[in-house]
Amino acid sequence: MANAAAELPGTPKGVPAEAADSLAFRLWRRLRAVGGVLLSLALTFLGLTFVTFIIGRVMPLDPVLAIVGDRAPQHVYDAVYQQLGLDQPIWVQYLRYLGGILSGDLGTSVQTSRPVLDDLMRFFPATIELATLATLVGVVLGVPMGVLAAVHQGRLIDHCVRLVGLIGYSMPVFWLGMVALLVFYAKLGWVPGPGRLAVFYEGMVPAVTGLLLVDSLLAGNMTVFWNAVDHLILPVSILGTFALAYIARMTRSFMLDQLRQEYILTARVKGLSERAVIWRHAFGNVLVQLITIIGLTYASLLEGSVLTETVFAWPGIGQYITNALFNSDMNAVLGGTIVVGTCFVGINMLSDALYRVVDPRAR
Repeated sequence: MANAAAELPGTPKGVPAEAADSLAFRLWRRLRAVGGVLLSLALTFLGLTFVTFIIGRVMPLDPVLAIVGDRAPQHVYDAVYQQLGLDQPIWVQYLRYLGGILSGDLGTSVQTSRPVLDDLMRFFPATIELATLATLVGVVLGVPMGVLAAVHQGRLIDHCVRLVGLIGYSMPVFWLGMVALLVFYAKLGWVPGPGRLAVFYEGMVPAVTGLLLVDSLLAGNMTVFWNAVDHLILPVSILGTFALAYIARMTRSFMLDQLRQEYILTARVKGLSERAVIWRHAFGNVLVQLITIIGLTYASLLEGSVLTETVFAWPGIGQYITNALFNSDMNAVLGGTIVVGTCFVGINMLSDALYRVVDPRAR
């Protein structure tokens, strides 16, 4: 009768449980997990760069004409064509493109004549500021609304939350933004006009982080701070409405699913208060799913705020990429796409990490 030693799940074949419990083996498993994450990141980054490179090549835009103009003589066109490396095989062009990205060289912008990376570091903080505050609005308002709607299913508050979600999801962002400007800025004068800051205050605060609210607080200039807050009210409200609608709907759906589970009935039979049943037990399980939803919402606001930035003349990365596309500035378009895609991957990884912190079963 063979006495085979028990093996732990996930250990190599033939490794007994006693060996798997050793410090060295646990360290090996951790290193293997880290290596898997790094490999996944590398493959994702390669896929992202390859897709953006192919997009840049198949789009019907000539980067040479964007630089020299359509009236340049043929020899000038050919010289710039060779300088950009477009006469090389496609795989050589991709390797040069990838090498430039890894070294921090995203090329030079045609419309600004500055390195694309410098432009992105200048414009991206404005988008981060806008998307972060909009996500906070969506979380702070959307989560309680979704929970209340689920708890009071079929009642007036549930119908109101569902109506808000429907309106927020159905209204075109550009139309809602223009109506908000017409009513609250042009007619009522409650908020300032488009832009990130009044022209009078531009340049009064040194750019340390690029986040205007943070920089004005670091400089101790509360006048600039409150002017920046005033300019944020409308665009944050518009983006926050869409974030609120999505988060409230998903929270309601998750809570309804949990409130139907048997453990909720058991908790109520044991005499726990309704607050404890809802927030400690049901919402505790919903929180794991909400982390992913909030992360996806934040990432989508970072990449999808183009229309909002255009309507409100917000100097963010969305408006920068849009203007670059109109000017056939492919270096700026591809560089912005790479940065946004990298942020999207990073936010998803952060969501996965928080998922493991909140839910011990995922460890």
